[in-house]
Amino acid sequence: MSFAVPACLRHWPVAAALSLLLVSPVSLAQRVSARDRAAAEALEQRMVAAEKRYRDGLVLVANSDPRGATESDAALEDMEDVLAACVQQRGCQVPTLLATYKRLLKGNADAQGGDGEGEGDAIDALDDGTDHAVPADTGMPETARAAALLNDQRHAFDRMVEYNPAVQAGIRRWLTDMRPALIDSYENYQNMRAELYPAWERSGLPEALLFGIMAKESNGRVHSTSRAGAAGPMQFMFHTGARFGLGRDASGFDTRYDPYASGQASAAYMNERMRSLNNNIELALAAYNGGEGRAARVYRENSGLGFWDDVVYSQFPGETRDYVPMVIAAAWLFLHPRQYGLEFPKVAAQPAPLKLTRDASIYELTICLGNGGTREGYMRTLRNLNPRYQPEAWIPAGTTLKANARIVGLYSRHCVNGPRAELARTLVSADPAAAIRRGARAGNVAVGDVTPVAGVPTTVATGEPKPAEPKAKQVREYRVAKGDTLGRISQRFQCDLKKLARANNLRAPAYAVRPGQELKLESCRK
Repeated sequence: MSFAVPACLRHWPVAAALSLLLVSPVSLAQRVSARDRAAAEALEQRMVAAEKRYRDGLVLVANSDPRGATESDAALEDMEDVLAACVQQRGCQVPTLLATYKRLLKGNADAQGGDGEGEGDAIDALDDGTDHAVPADTGMPETARAAALLNDQRHAFDRMVEYNPAVQAGIRRWLTDMRPALIDSYENYQNMRAELYPAWERSGLPEALLFGIMAKESNGRVHSTSRAGAAGPMQFMFHTGARFGLGRDASGFDTRYDPYASGQASAAYMNERMRSLNNNIELALAAYNGGEGRAARVYRENSGLGFWDDVVYSQFPGETRDYVPMVIAAAWLFLHPRQYGLEFPKVAAQPAPLKLTRDASIYELTICLGNGGTREGYMRTLRNLNPRYQPEAWIPAGTTLKANARIVGLYSRHCVNGPRAELARTLVSADPAAAIRRGARAGNVAVGDVTPVAGVPTTVATGEPKPAEPKAKQVREYRVAKGDTLGRISQRFQCDLKKLARANNLRAPAYAVRPGQELKLESCRK
């Protein structure tokens, strides 16, 4: 039986770890100072706090709270940091801290039915019923037993791919000029996780792989499209998407842009590819990018060889040879950020419905919500979660949007009424054409000069232009131009969106219009 060493142990000083594990507690205690003992006790307290955080995270998971997985993962990373520090700290009892880790992993393995690839059995064998020492009768080196205890199943992805110089070069790119795109991808993913991940979780596919594909394909922007015609957060081509249930629905909306539907389709697609390619992630990624037909043919012709074998590698185009390591690199950073000095932002993304109490657009909501708790505000989150709505389109009161708990709180505080709500309405309704003064005489007019401007009636008292006589309202028509949406048209002519849609028999929520279509400008003020 072999044991994979987690990333957190790969750079541990093995000699130091071995010596600490083999030294008896009594002899060690005789050689440590009061300062060392205090530092060791502080590490033990950190481990206790991390254990509590982990268990609290499991409670959230049991309650279907998306914060649970994030909290429990962060707690395990805290434990890894404590254990790494313990190895370096004189007087720190590594076996004692390992026992805490072992206890959690044992419980997790039992909860999952012990269906891992040997790790659950290893933990059972190591559990001697005590919390004070690592058993010495297993026949394994001490450092190997420590590695087995620390193998928490979160990083099974590590054993499914090769960590080679091509992947390392991809990591370098993500951490340098592409770091902003990686951070954006992470924020977007966390806000859409409740939409994208469930199908992958049910399929047993690595979450890191989902993140890596999404980061490379679209940076988590659901309205992303490519020159080749791929669309959505997972960039499905139209015909491939249609095989997995994606395409235009009854309202005309292309569900490739919907994160939940894309999550389901991408999980089904990757499962299909993995089954047909001997569960080889690199080849499955090559199929995702370079075409499943090509990947299947290369696999059949080179049975037993992997993506990195030159005879296989050379048969894929340059784009695919770049794509595969970049996806793996993003996935690797998703799992091991601290190892590379990477700090992902904390994202409060607990899903919550947002019911509009008055007509609004995503533009208006973006302004009144502000950017508290984020780097750039909530426009991308609202657009990603509600891809059917264009940002300028007016959404009727009573509509329920997908959002998160923070957005709902900010909406109630700032967007229902009050100065910020009114300011946001003013800004989104502003028409730049209204800034142009028409009919005024060029040049400056001296104070007191009441000389009338030709063609502009003035008052006798001040010489100011007389207000224009109101014209009788009449229903006009407008021919839809390329790029027009009903929301833009309603803003341009200051129309009530719902009345305008009703007058032209347009159905919510898409209010789809086409170039050349004649619209009646009902309820418009301009």
